[in-house]
Amino acid sequence: MQNNLQYATSLYLQQHAQQLVHWQPWSDSTLAEAALADRPIFLSIGYAGSHWCQIMSRESFNDTVTANVLNQHFCCIKVDREERPDLNKVYLSAMQLLTQHGGGWPLNLFLDPQTLLPFFAGTYFPAQTQNGQPGFADLLMRLFEAYEKKRAELTSQADKLSNSLKQLSSPVLDPELTDAALISACRDGLAERFDSAEGGFGQSMKFAMPGSIDRLLNHWAFVRRDNGMDKETLEMVMTTLTQIARGGVFDHLGGGFFRYAQDRQWRVPHFEKVLYDNAQLLSVYARAVKIGGDVLFADTLTTTLAWLTREMRDPQGGFYAGQDGASQGQRGRHYLWRREQAKKLLDEDAYLLIETLYTLDKPANVDNHWVLHRRDSYRSVIERLSMTQQSADALLSDAKERLFEERAKRTPPITDKKILSGWNGLLITGLCDAFDALGNEAWLHTAQEIADFLRTNCWDGEHLSVCWQDGQTSGPAYLDDYGAVLQGLLTLLSHRWRDTDAFFAKALADAVVALFYDNDNGGFYFAGTDQPELIFNPKPSFDEALPPGNAVLTQALVQLGQLLGDTTYLDAATNTLRWARAAMERYPANHCGLIGALQFDANALTVVLRGPLDEMTQWRDALISGYSPWLKIYCLPYDISGPVPNYLPGLVSAATRAEVTAFVFADGQASQPIGELTALKQVLGLT
Repeated sequence: MQNNLQYATSLYLQQHAQQLVHWQPWSDSTLAEAALADRPIFLSIGYAGSHWCQIMSRESFNDTVTANVLNQHFCCIKVDREERPDLNKVYLSAMQLLTQHGGGWPLNLFLDPQTLLPFFAGTYFPAQTQNGQPGFADLLMRLFEAYEKKRAELTSQADKLSNSLKQLSSPVLDPELTDAALISACRDGLAERFDSAEGGFGQSMKFAMPGSIDRLLNHWAFVRRDNGMDKETLEMVMTTLTQIARGGVFDHLGGGFFRYAQDRQWRVPHFEKVLYDNAQLLSVYARAVKIGGDVLFADTLTTTLAWLTREMRDPQGGFYAGQDGASQGQRGRHYLWRREQAKKLLDEDAYLLIETLYTLDKPANVDNHWVLHRRDSYRSVIERLSMTQQSADALLSDAKERLFEERAKRTPPITDKKILSGWNGLLITGLCDAFDALGNEAWLHTAQEIADFLRTNCWDGEHLSVCWQDGQTSGPAYLDDYGAVLQGLLTLLSHRWRDTDAFFAKALADAVVALFYDNDNGGFYFAGTDQPELIFNPKPSFDEALPPGNAVLTQALVQLGQLLGDTTYLDAATNTLRWARAAMERYPANHCGLIGALQFDANALTVVLRGPLDEMTQWRDALISGYSPWLKIYCLPYDISGPVPNYLPGLVSAATRAEVTAFVFADGQASQPIGELTALKQVLGLT
């Protein structure tokens, strides 16, 4: 064998293509060769931006002794988790069962070549003996010896693991809680984890958790719709979003959110930006802007979108996966500052403002350098400095521009230029939500270009591809991808109707039901029938960094079913919620996505407007002026070619076409035509 990653398009795999380890891609031929030779498989899963993947690569996979041990005794397979999320999800679950730990990346497992079941697993393994843990080369020899001499024992352990994996999917059980009780339990569970002092959830390392924030935001909106009041829930949302936007976890010069904060106060980020975090946070901040009109949130939105379009956009219309946090071998070097660097660039007043606003007057927080972050509001800072708002705004704008220009001269972080269909689907939704909040038409146009890119490059008419890079696709997409793209298309259609997007959305929905749906128990499998069988096929329900495909797809199918009046989609959504009910009731706060879909399914209202485009747009703008997450509005011109909702009248007179007519779909049926905006608002409860 030799290293066979040289033809991979993945940046992560390319980073290992010149190593001494004889890495192979995951393929039928590789697995068959390992089985024939009966060599244990060393499976290593990671991604380009992972700090610990880079460290283990440098320490062990470039080491001659370690590489020789791996090449002599193991079949070594390297996988990009973002191109093969199925392998990542399956083997992460297996690792968690084996070790009773949460896991992370690199995700390293040792597999029996005959069954592909792991007999040992872990994450980062140090090259040298450390804290009683053997060095990696020594560990490899011990594992190979166990494989040779204790095969029966390892096989028995693997069989138990296989049985445990099969039991991960929730059984279908009748509800024990009412919907209202379940929704409240989710909210209360999040409140228990909430850090009231610093925002976010937990008391140490902080992830933004946009799915949890969105659930709380929607919970507040539904309570308010029913004339209730839940100030505490709204405060949890606004405190968290404020602390994130002020913190070092947000890039104050270039825009965009880093992966997570390494401290409770959001000051020190893990210097890596990924598309799916930023796409979801766009939506959350945009919805918060619609409620409060906060300048901080609006600036956060606009600078993040500027970063995305400036640094993350492929010329053909898709958006890249992420940016590494390292520069010249140092984590965060691109983003760090010394006081003297800022002083040299700015005049006295501008530096004083920057120093005070971004805490350069406080102790350094990363290796004698500063990560720009804020602890106080902008208004309080300029009052403390006795500046006027106008002069401070001018100083701040000029200072940030100068600092950004200087930073741009540094070695930039590496951009992973693969274009993942699901993450781009999330961004379509984020762009549309940002347009709703701030009205920038360019963002809506960008969302349409993403949809065009996905339809042209990642859709063959029957199957969606998971990834596109350098003119090549890299295999079939998974449940999360179908759900995110379908949701993005429906959100886009609710802003600007295009026949191409409507046809694409319906085709995706038909494909996902045909390929992923569990006809016996309800719910959707993560991998479709067009994909190779693995040691098990999960049906994801838990909230993770990405929302679970079953949650996103359920809500999308409710929207599409109501839009088209098609019970096929509505029934699939209902049965998915029925299947997931037991898991939701067992762990409510870990099922924000599905509980949100449950609440949406019970309350969704779809409005279809017909008539002249300008007048329909005016009606739509009047209906969405507030925040009503249960309300979806579509403006359908009379000259569309389809698909057309089955409850709309066929032949319509010229006089009717000249006026706006509304139809409301709720509770499985459509209303009679409504011809006045005031009457429509009354039906929708917006008066």
